Amino acid sequence: MAKGLNKVLLIGRLGADPEIRYTSDGTAVANFNMATNRPIKRGEQWEEETDWHRIVAWRRLAEVCGEYLRKGSNVYIEGQLRTRSWEDRDGNKRWTTEVVARDMMMLDSKGERASTTGTDLEPPQPPIEDDVPF
Repeated sequence: MAKGLNKVLLIGRLGADPEIRYTSDGTAVANFNMATNRPIKRGEQWEEETDWHRIVAWRRLAEVCGEYLRKGSNVYIEGQLRTRSWEDRDGNKRWTTEVVARDMMMLDSKGERASTTGTDLEPPQPPIEDDVPF
């Protein structure tokens, strides 16, 4: 049987403070949205597009996220994609895809707390052009 691979690596900024909840058995779960920017070339100009990702962290990682992360925090997230479904109040089936975090690393300088909004996220450097001399 062939093995599959489901691994997500993201570096970006939080769009809002994490939301921490607890299951009925006391297990912590954190939910937050994270923005990643990617440069794209349109004509002769580089522009950026932002993608938003739903992140879910469980147990101790959820508690750490709730304690230390804030809107604008620059973080590295490693995890897996998961798609789940549920029925809404009207009986319609809904689907969502999330990144279930397994590891998180804070990338802000010690004591630094960015206070950015979704429109002024720090952009990445544009990639090197495709002009390879060989």
